[in-house]
Amino acid sequence: MAIQIQAQQPATKKTEEVKITTSAQCEMCKKRIEKALYKVKGVISASLNVESKVATVVYRTNKTDIQSLKKAINGAGYDADDSPADADAYSKLPGCCQEGGGEMPHK
Repeated sequence: MAIQIQAQQPATKKTEEVKITTSAQCEMCKKRIEKALYKVKGVISASLNVESKVATVVYRTNKTDIQSLKKAINGAGYDADDSPADADAYSKLPGCCQEGGGEMPHK
């Protein structure tokens, strides 16, 4: 009779918080970026500080990763750290949300 012993895996960290620098300009950008992040499966919370342009995201590590979070921000038309915005999505942003447009009136 053979006895099998399975080693228990160490508990892994289930959630992680990451800060991602974006190219956000205004409150409209904040709404777009947060909405895009919440669409990523595994995101628990997402908050963008417009003044610092930093998005703080808490996510489940078994559901998503930092690259997927950056990809969501890029897909909304914004830079995410060193990852550039999707050009097509960026071109569809209102002028106030594009580079240098932070001083433009919001529509």
